Amino acid sequence: MSKLRQVILIHPDAPSKPAPGAPCNGCGVCCLLEPCPLGVVLSGRRHGACVALRWHGDEPLYRCGALSAPLEVLQSVLPRPMWRLAPWLSPSLARLANRWIAVGQGCDSSVEPEMPPSASRN
Repeated sequence: MSKLRQVILIHPDAPSKPAPGAPCNGCGVCCLLEPCPLGVVLSGRRHGACVALRWHGDEPLYRCGALSAPLEVLQSVLPRPMWRLAPWLSPSLARLANRWIAVGQGCDSSVEPEMPPSASRN
């Protein structure tokens, strides 16, 4: 049986993916591969990178924007006339995200990323 392969673009400074069950380290692999249930609701799609995923270069790692930047995420997914509601909705989005993405539950991705043969990390 052949393995399904999918190319995802990961920031070169992102940490390596942890083992399943290990604490999340912000590698971004799971969210770059496909959105979680909350990401599906926010993006309206079930495949591809989650629209809520945000790169935090100062840390450097990926974080769910529904938690780290809920106002920004809402303004990116809501129609412009509804942006005025975003400040009131953002605290609820952050609370919902905290529950839906299972913060603190550990890595639940069994994906094993690999670098393409022509790429190398410095």
